[in-house]
Amino acid sequence: MNTYVLYNPLAGNSTCEQQAQVLEKLLSNKQLRFCSMTEIDSYADFFSGLVPSDEVVLCGGDGTLNFFVNATKDITIENDILYFAAGSGNDFLHDIGKEKGCVPFKINKYLSNLPRVTVNGKESIFVNAIGFGLDGYCCEAGDEKRKTANGKPVNYTSIAIKGLLYAYKPSGATVIVDGVERRYKKVWIAPAMHGRFYGGGMNAAPHQDREDAEPCLSLVVWHTSGKLKTLMAFPSIFKGEHIKHTECIDVIKGHDITVRFDRPCALQIDGETVLNVTEYTAKSAAKVNAEKKAAATV
Repeated sequence: MNTYVLYNPLAGNSTCEQQAQVLEKLLSNKQLRFCSMTEIDSYADFFSGLVPSDEVVLCGGDGTLNFFVNATKDITIENDILYFAAGSGNDFLHDIGKEKGCVPFKINKYLSNLPRVTVNGKESIFVNAIGFGLDGYCCEAGDEKRKTANGKPVNYTSIAIKGLLYAYKPSGATVIVDGVERRYKKVWIAPAMHGRFYGGGMNAAPHQDREDAEPCLSLVVWHTSGKLKTLMAFPSIFKGEHIKHTECIDVIKGHDITVRFDRPCALQIDGETVLNVTEYTAKSAAKVNAEKKAAATV
């Protein structure tokens, strides 16, 4: 049996390859083969070259998981897939109650029956969340800072504070959840959550459970509040206590979610930025499967 370590060299502020070397000690009883994910042209070919007893360790962050599930969506994988967190945010890791540095663990059950999002006509799978609003702005600004950071970590907290104070302008938004339409003014964030965490530790949807048999999604809409109130309340999102502010925060559970902003802004999918977006539609795995079943009977 071989253990293939697939690492994302861009993860963890480009430190993933170095972090992956820790596996030599953590998995000292295994025969490790390291491979950069940027060197794999076809995952179908990669997995066809394995025997069922081989295992694969994914080494990276939330964006790495997102890339992997989309790259392998049409492949039947018989091998055990393990995960070693080496990202900068590691929201998936936090959501399932693990700590960074832990021994790689099997994640096959988390990589199937995932929700999907459509943005600008392109559909993709997501693992944690779709962020729209201030969080998208933070990812956009973080990407720009990373270009000149020379490998130094990007401080997203300071970016968020800057956005709250003056850089990000909230927008009016229309949301439709399972056919019910709502209209909001001054929307700061409107993420659709499959897990509880996103944005590098923000517990945006504390009651969301990705391990439900048929999990729905949680849409979190922070709206109406002014800059000062939002700035004062924002730190509470890291403990999930922001939902107590029911006068400006709605959490709506559903299987089919559309969010439409009045003006274009950045959106993030598991931490990966998409620019100039006015609308996204997210569907739970249950909704996606129901639509596939219905289409097959036509």
